[in-house]
Amino acid sequence: MALESDPLIPRTESPQPIGANKPRGLGPMEISKSTRYGILAGIWAGTFLSVCSTTLVATLLPSISSEFNKAHQASWLGTAYLLATCTFTPLYGRLSNVMGRRGANQTAVFFAALGTLACGLSTNMETLIAARFLGGLGGGGIFTTATIVTSDMYSLRNRGLTQGVAAVFNSMGMGLGGPLGGFIADRLGWRWAFLLQMPLFAISFALTAWNLHYVTPGRSKSTKEVLKRIDYGGSATLLVTVLAFLVFLSMRFSEEHPWSSPAVYAPLITSIVFALLFVYVELRIAPEPILAPFLLKEKIPVLVGISNFLVATCNFTVMYNFPTWFQTVLLTSASEAGAHLIPNGISVSCGSLFAGWVMHRTGKYRKLNLIFGIFPFVAAILLALMHENSSPAQLWLSIASIIPLGFGNAVVLQTMLIALLAHVPPDAMAVGTGFGQLFRGIGQVGGVAISAALFQSILNVELHKRIHTPDAEEMISKIRHSSTLVAQLPPHLQRAARDSYAISLRAVFIFAAIATLAAYLVRLPIPDKILDQPRPRPRSIAELPNPNPTPAQLAEELSASQDTSAVTTESDESDDDEPVSPLLPKRSHRRRLSTYESSDGGMDLEDEVIGGSARR
Repeated sequence: MALESDPLIPRTESPQPIGANKPRGLGPMEISKSTRYGILAGIWAGTFLSVCSTTLVATLLPSISSEFNKAHQASWLGTAYLLATCTFTPLYGRLSNVMGRRGANQTAVFFAALGTLACGLSTNMETLIAARFLGGLGGGGIFTTATIVTSDMYSLRNRGLTQGVAAVFNSMGMGLGGPLGGFIADRLGWRWAFLLQMPLFAISFALTAWNLHYVTPGRSKSTKEVLKRIDYGGSATLLVTVLAFLVFLSMRFSEEHPWSSPAVYAPLITSIVFALLFVYVELRIAPEPILAPFLLKEKIPVLVGISNFLVATCNFTVMYNFPTWFQTVLLTSASEAGAHLIPNGISVSCGSLFAGWVMHRTGKYRKLNLIFGIFPFVAAILLALMHENSSPAQLWLSIASIIPLGFGNAVVLQTMLIALLAHVPPDAMAVGTGFGQLFRGIGQVGGVAISAALFQSILNVELHKRIHTPDAEEMISKIRHSSTLVAQLPPHLQRAARDSYAISLRAVFIFAAIATLAAYLVRLPIPDKILDQPRPRPRSIAELPNPNPTPAQLAEELSASQDTSAVTTESDESDDDEPVSPLLPKRSHRRRLSTYESSDGGMDLEDEVIGGSARR
């Protein structure tokens, strides 16, 4: 029965040319569940191995450095990996634009696997350090590409749970890396701790190769234009700055060269010069700087950046020195020492999930940060109070303090990310996230390098106080270069070595406590901000801007779809109806395999608004 509102002439669909409806590829929201889970399994296997690599090496340091008789260079196994991660991770956003999601992720997995294989086959410390650097080239990229892919496939509301599950895999890697590395090293040798990772890398590569084929909405320029806008100058000057500073710390405090030695003052001067050059490149030269200059003028981003640096310093100071305390002071095995890192991994996972759940329920983060942000300071103080002659209850309490340390720092990092994103403009979410990650990466390198320099310097002084035999210098050098030697020393020398290690490590844990307390004080001025404003969910690739297009519009869309530079159709609307400044022109988006858009601050880096917002 016809109604009065029905048209007199029934509407018919306009005829479409042959091939107009031919699908060019499914979008990330349209893929099947099995495909999505296959992708997640692939990228999470990669992230698990990347996190596992950091804690695994922390446990293997005594075994590796003792075999090569270079314990004073052991910290380079951590700093080399973190240096590469810190310097090259920002570039993977661009690579996602040039190579596509699958290409960028598999490039990262390839470098991580190659570096891991080279570690297992290394015949000297120098080769092993270079292999760790190569692994870091891929390790940081695995995290970045995994975040990009997860952002593609889930809306902001659903991504909370997905990121929580991802945090569990990260925490599993952090918690299991130490004990697995120690267990394998005790039974098969430390090399197999690296070589046995290769099948998992192969599985990760195969899963993404088989499943990761969706297309994404967004805009991208040509490969040549994208490559021209990569901040090569900023990455290179940052690399030289941090590397030169690490060499300075090693030469002065590990190798004990005097201040007057060129090996000391030359790298220090080089670091200062390149640090100034890095700032100049970022402010004046780089087309898309990795360090957003305009954020340096904003109070909240700077405070968050400083907090991230200090929190990461505390985390990695403890992570790389906690197992050493058990192996040199309590004389436990590598597997038992590594097992003490398991509670830290579990607590980090719980802290991340808890912070996300509370912020989702309350829409606030400041009180959460004020309450749990003090936990790491208390935990670090308890670690500094550990003593081999402590009562079982006191020793257990000190060892258990690793739990509130991991939990508190996880809460802080989650809340600070939200605080940062809440205080930057919508079109600066990308550079804001990268800004915070850059400080965090430098803090990770600093945590390992500075704590190692402090540790070696105090250890040298304490050993000289306690050992006065005719061959004292030779014996001190052997003890410093091989921490596993402590368990094999005669009783009087063993006592001197254990006491020296205990005092040196206590100073390191106090340094971690000072860093986390300073971070807490830095965060106090950061105000709360209601998080009730929802962000729009990315539009499915199947959705059209106009549900009832006219024939002219259909012809225009067909013409756009035949453009060789696009993968699917072209939209005349701005990105996902996201608010854009009225001073900026509307943007048209082409859907390509290579764009980088994310609902939480990862975005299309080639976009005229977001990509160009770093300089302002």
